[in-house]
Amino acid sequence: ANIIPTCRSHSKMSTPEEAAAADPAITALTEQISKLGVSIAEAKQAKKPKEEWDPLLKEMLALKLEYKAKTGQEYGPKKEEKKPKGDDSQEASEKNKEKRAKKAAEKAAKEEKKRKQREERERIQREKLEKLKSAANEDWSHVFGDAPMIQSATKSEEGVNKWTRIETLSKEMEGKKVLVRGFLHTARGVGKGAFVLIRSSLYTVQCVAFESKDIPSAMIKYMNGVPVESIVDVYGTLTVPANPVEGATQSLVEVQVEKFHCVHKATAAMPFQMEDACRPDLVKETDVGAYDHEANASAEGGRVGQETRLDHRWIDLRTPANQSIFRVQSMVCTLFREYLLSQNFIEIHTPKLLSGASEGGADVFTLDYFGKPACLSMSPQLHKQMAAACGGFERVFEIGPVFRAENSNTRRHLCEFTGLDLEMAIVEHYDEVLDVLGDLFVYIFDGLKEKCGPELQRVKEQHGFEDLKYLKKTLKIDYATGCKLLREAGVDQGDYDDLSTENEKKLGDIVKEKYDTDFFIMDKYPLDVRPFYTMPDPNNPKLSNSYDVFIRGQEILSGAQRVHEPELLVERARAWGIDVETIASYVDSFRNGALPHGGGGIGLERVVMLYLGLPNIRKSSMFPRDPRRISP
Repeated sequence: ANIIPTCRSHSKMSTPEEAAAADPAITALTEQISKLGVSIAEAKQAKKPKEEWDPLLKEMLALKLEYKAKTGQEYGPKKEEKKPKGDDSQEASEKNKEKRAKKAAEKAAKEEKKRKQREERERIQREKLEKLKSAANEDWSHVFGDAPMIQSATKSEEGVNKWTRIETLSKEMEGKKVLVRGFLHTARGVGKGAFVLIRSSLYTVQCVAFESKDIPSAMIKYMNGVPVESIVDVYGTLTVPANPVEGATQSLVEVQVEKFHCVHKATAAMPFQMEDACRPDLVKETDVGAYDHEANASAEGGRVGQETRLDHRWIDLRTPANQSIFRVQSMVCTLFREYLLSQNFIEIHTPKLLSGASEGGADVFTLDYFGKPACLSMSPQLHKQMAAACGGFERVFEIGPVFRAENSNTRRHLCEFTGLDLEMAIVEHYDEVLDVLGDLFVYIFDGLKEKCGPELQRVKEQHGFEDLKYLKKTLKIDYATGCKLLREAGVDQGDYDDLSTENEKKLGDIVKEKYDTDFFIMDKYPLDVRPFYTMPDPNNPKLSNSYDVFIRGQEILSGAQRVHEPELLVERARAWGIDVETIASYVDSFRNGALPHGGGGIGLERVVMLYLGLPNIRKSSMFPRDPRRISP
């Protein structure tokens, strides 16, 4: 039987073109596959997502399967037949030989390159060793090392102007040669370089050196090895770094070191690290109440205890915060003096050695004065009155030491402090004194804001505090009003009872909330709680013409109109149980005519403590004296 095939038989494989020519159906199928192939290629070339051309691919694969079913062969060009082995094997062998020769040549070239690189490294190392040997034999003392002891043997023509103060370094000085002196705050070695931070008073600058032909490796090692807190001189070029230097006050510049000398080396072990002494306070301490010396000997969180600081005060004073505190203290004295001089006051200096063993019955430090009993002055009170009211100077002030033999271990009491005292004649009313006091403190507060900006910022960084609020026209309330405010706040306070420290603090909070000020004056205190020489109130014998000044709820000045009538003075002394014979010279000074007068005494350390929001008066006393401490 004749069998009709469904497709043509082929003695050998045909191409899609050949198959299409023999069968129109195959032709149409081939064209479809070809078009799909072109579309897919264009989509891939255009970098279209696969999701767009994947359906075309699946359709093309299906058509290729149909093509294979109809033609009996794969769609695509014919595969080339392998050449039979024969003479071509010799040709292949020759090609392999060439490849092997080429690889051998490349390997030899690589080995030669390695050899040359090794020889170059050895040459550089030899030169380096020779350079180090030469440097070791060279005298580098003019570049680095311990400087000779300064004994005032010589002086340069430039003198002190040869040095540049760190605080003046700025980017406007870029490229300038500078010589700075200060404490070595930190030293850090990085590879072949040294990074040191130099500190002078409040200010620090980073100095950098790297090993070079002019900077031997021995200098880098020396810089990294000088003990911290040593005094060093650094000479170099001032540059502006790409990024501000963290941890330096002069952050926009740094010194590229050319010379580095140690002026005086710190040889004793540090009792604490300066980084620890500069750490910000963990918590805000209370500024009232008892002070426990033992509890303050140490601190948590890598910080330094208050007693440890005071035992080594000469080191503790170097911190930027402490440098700032005592610069603020100095400015308070300057402004106090400036203002009073502008108001026709004159500065006086009264004796601190007084006859007798007591000053009006108060606790004083007694001593033997060539066989006679004597004591240290607890106030210039008597002598400033003699000068202003009896001596005719009318307006006087003094800045000097005050001694109190009070066994008070609190956060706000000292056995020795600096008194800012003033006394002035009045014409008709002690409000004249209060006007001077109010304007005086406003002048001081304004001056501190204007002149101590950097110092206030440094204190805030370690002992965060709120800026003092005060009124240009100082608030004045009387004692009865203060007591009423306390009672309205639920505090038990009588109009004729003395104010406790806690109630003073509470009153300060009430006044700030009500009047938006941390600073105020309160007058008309009960007569029984004031000194014997205080003038009684003419309208209420239970009250007095006295006053206190407060900062942040704590008293910083106590004053009054003084009694200038001798007989009334004697009467008041006897009411206090004071032996009049012990104050005879004081009373007698008013028998030859005396001006009506008043004044007050200010505690410098307490003013600074409260203005800066410090929790302890020992922080504002350079070398504090309390019942437990009399050194250093």
